[in-house]
Amino acid sequence: QLQFVESGGGLVQPGGSLRLSCTASGFTLDYYAIGWFRQAPGKEREGVLCIGSSDWSTYFADSVKGRFTISRNNAKSTVYLQMNSLKPEDTAIYYCAADTSHCQSNSNRYFGWGQGTQVTVSS
Repeated sequence: QLQFVESGGGLVQPGGSLRLSCTASGFTLDYYAIGWFRQAPGKEREGVLCIGSSDWSTYFADSVKGRFTISRNNAKSTVYLQMNSLKPEDTAIYYCAADTSHCQSNSNRYFGWGQGTQVTVSS
């Protein structure tokens, strides 16, 4: 059963950077779209960014355009979320999950959710 492990979160000052990793050991991710989502305290989960099987990126959140990028290393079954110029409003638990079809913002279509990784942006 496909299940992701997210890592790389932590405490960072505003303007700083983090790179999150999303790994599914033992699975080939080549044909999946992989999405990153986040959930801040008291808020609903929202889509951040997604990478399709053809490596095409789709932004779900306008607020991260120009600051976040997504990439994948299929040989390592890992997808990365590079986050630059972090802001306090980026504070959330970040999750990744897979879609068998294509990048879409409806998180209910995704599966393989991990425990998430906490990102806190604060001075």
